Amino acid sequence: MIQRKSLRKWIAAGCIASTLFAGCKQTGRFQAWRDSSDVSYFQNFVTQIEYPDVNAPLDATALQTTMPHALQNPSELPTFDLTLQEAIQMALQSSDVLRTLGGSVVSAPQGQETQYNPALTDLNPLGGTQAALAAFDAQVTSQLFWAKNDRPVNVRAAPGFEDLFVASSRQTQAVYTNQISKRTATGASYALRANTIYDRNNNPTRNFQSDFTGFLEAEYRQPLMQGAGTTINRIAGPNAAIGQYNGILIARINTDISLADFEAGVLRLISDVEGAYWELYFSYRTLEAQVAGRQSSLETWQRLDKLRSVGMRGGEAAPEAQARSNYFAFESQVNEALAGAQGLYNTEQRLRYIMGLQATDGRLIRPSDEPIQAEVAFDWDACLGDALTRRVEIRRQEWSIKRRELELIASRLNRRPRLDVLTQYRWRGLGDHLVGSRNSTNQLESLFQSVTEGNYQEWQAGFEWNYNIGLRQASAAVRHAQLSLAREMTLLKEQQLRISHDLSNASRQISLSYAQLQTNYNRVEADSRRIEALSERKEKGLDDVTFLLQAQQQLATSTSAFYRSLVDYNLAIRDFHREKGSLLGYNQVNLSEEALDGAMIQAAYQRGRHFTPRDNPESVKVNDRISAGPMDPSLVGSPAGQVFDPTAQVPIAPESVINELSGTTTDL
Repeated sequence: MIQRKSLRKWIAAGCIASTLFAGCKQTGRFQAWRDSSDVSYFQNFVTQIEYPDVNAPLDATALQTTMPHALQNPSELPTFDLTLQEAIQMALQSSDVLRTLGGSVVSAPQGQETQYNPALTDLNPLGGTQAALAAFDAQVTSQLFWAKNDRPVNVRAAPGFEDLFVASSRQTQAVYTNQISKRTATGASYALRANTIYDRNNNPTRNFQSDFTGFLEAEYRQPLMQGAGTTINRIAGPNAAIGQYNGILIARINTDISLADFEAGVLRLISDVEGAYWELYFSYRTLEAQVAGRQSSLETWQRLDKLRSVGMRGGEAAPEAQARSNYFAFESQVNEALAGAQGLYNTEQRLRYIMGLQATDGRLIRPSDEPIQAEVAFDWDACLGDALTRRVEIRRQEWSIKRRELELIASRLNRRPRLDVLTQYRWRGLGDHLVGSRNSTNQLESLFQSVTEGNYQEWQAGFEWNYNIGLRQASAAVRHAQLSLAREMTLLKEQQLRISHDLSNASRQISLSYAQLQTNYNRVEADSRRIEALSERKEKGLDDVTFLLQAQQQLATSTSAFYRSLVDYNLAIRDFHREKGSLLGYNQVNLSEEALDGAMIQAAYQRGRHFTPRDNPESVKVNDRISAGPMDPSLVGSPAGQVFDPTAQVPIAPESVINELSGTTTDL
């Protein structure tokens, strides 16, 4: 009782002392701008806007930009003719960035598609193909530790054994472990490990003061249920958690999806190049129409001005002023056609940007290709089949469906208990030295001799069982995979419906733009004849000049409308090919992955020999394939092996999945 009271006094004294040393003043929060001390340091340095120390040289193309054109006469500027194919080729070769006219590369550069994106996806250290393959690489682990122990011993020597008594245990110890392990695609794991322990202590009963002990051990573990087989390990990866799928097949599908995104970026680039090219053609023709109208109005004004100067009939002040106003109206329209938002110089600069050229270099691009004026007819059923099978968006969604199918397979395989068979075999040894010459009279001469002679061998074999009662998480993963697959199939169906509507609109635009082309051509012819007739009547003094001035404006408008419909007709053809999935072939662009090097080809050849008879090593049979074969997006027509039937219905999900999703419940 007395000891307990003393202990309580010491505890109370310690608490009081700690309180006194710590102080009783409450610590206030640090507030930089309300602190009474000098805050100039924070104001001048902490909030200072700084420039990053990055080695980023300025782009030479941007630095070569000259003074932009505004109202200069295009006929006085040097020009260079450019075909549409040359423009597309320059756009694809000028930069690694897939530019877009409406993109936000300055404000949001991370969302811009580049040529590096597929490689970045494939080499992602967290989910790329190399990261998935790394899970099956051999792993080497080594550890080396030293320790010094000095501990008192609470032991009293028995009578007659005082020589064996030590008051403290003193020990110097070193532990060295080495292991190499390998995991296979079937889920099995192999390990070979060596363990060496050096021990030197003051135990008087030891045969020699220091010794080396250790063992050489081989281990084999094979899952029999969950985690067993190449299917689960190639889809989810070895030892993947339930609901996580990071295997090599999933990684490869992610790369294919990234390639589809890259192809979609190329399609957008080609579409923008062709659009900018024909818009520049239209700007030239609009400018020519406005210049022609301005020249015609100028001649009319000059004729009326001469009549007014000599006091002849028709030279009254009102008609002369009206003709002068009409001329300046054309002058304003010419200036707008030159430097306006849709003017020649701005349109030419947009084409320059999409091609990767500097904004201005003193020259003016002039399209040398003439747009298509002949009527174009398409086979509707064939085009619809191509659109529903060749569109890159369809192919990308089908890859997503394939990924969900694999995830569903993996989730079902994970809905099993964990049962592993484990075997170990060990060679133990003990020696006075670590290594040395073999001593036939002393088997404990060295640890190496003791282990290699194999006099001390151990083995162990058994099973490990791990079972989650109810399999709640695994069942939820199966249901989640089923719903994810159903969602992707539903999205594919909706994509196909939307593509059919978009293709119908594109076809309708071709018919409309061609009809408008014919109508506007006839309109131009009529306006031209009207001007000729009005000019003759004006010369004879039969009509007021107002009708002639209106006809001049109308001719410029109808001429611009004709070229607008002509450009719209060619853009409608472009849009139809884009909706049909044949825009690359239409513009003679071919996409392909880089060829394999010699080592990869030899490895693929040897793999083919492993799976097939040696008399036909190039015929490789792969069960449960995930790819339907190579795809060339530049060709026109449905992929090989796919026949389009316009009367066939597209299922929203495989029959097995439909059966599972129709009124089924997940067992928990």
